[in-house]
Amino acid sequence: MIRLEYFSKEDFQQLIDWVPDASFIVQWSGPTFRYPLTNEQLATYLEGANEPDASKYIFKVIDNGTNEVVGHVSLGKVDRNNHSARIGKVLVGAADSRGKGYGAQIIHAALTFAFEKLNLHKVTLGVFDFNVSAIKCYEAAGFRRERILQDAAKMGDEYWTQIEMEILAGEWAEKNDRRKS
Repeated sequence: MIRLEYFSKEDFQQLIDWVPDASFIVQWSGPTFRYPLTNEQLATYLEGANEPDASKYIFKVIDNGTNEVVGHVSLGKVDRNNHSARIGKVLVGAADSRGKGYGAQIIHAALTFAFEKLNLHKVTLGVFDFNVSAIKCYEAAGFRRERILQDAAKMGDEYWTQIEMEILAGEWAEKNDRRKS
């Protein structure tokens, strides 16, 4: 099991170390960051986050058994008028942490925060269509595919297509009730 704790300046270097190249940074963060990832970019990212009534919450993901940081996730574009937000920057960090079910736990924890702590109505996310394991993880959590953004990002000479996904609070509650029974 994992827990989310607020991301801080002390976590910058580990996140920088997890980003191996320009292609990875675009897949992980979209247009938010440029490669190489720097302390300055992360300081800007952290501005205004994790405060009461913030529009973004940024977390490190900690394995409860080892107390090691194993990932990262954010909940951004928090819109308190429309009760919505967007999950982003989902990352299972070190290569030896991948394939252990952390992704599903991260999404579950982020949705728990969104729906149970912030009382939101809808959560969205975007994922590139070639990221099949992430798509499966999001669908298993209850996300639905809503639309396709053809050629949403350019990497080198190639264009990447993005799938927009969403889940509503009622769908989340129903999925959680089934999981508990």
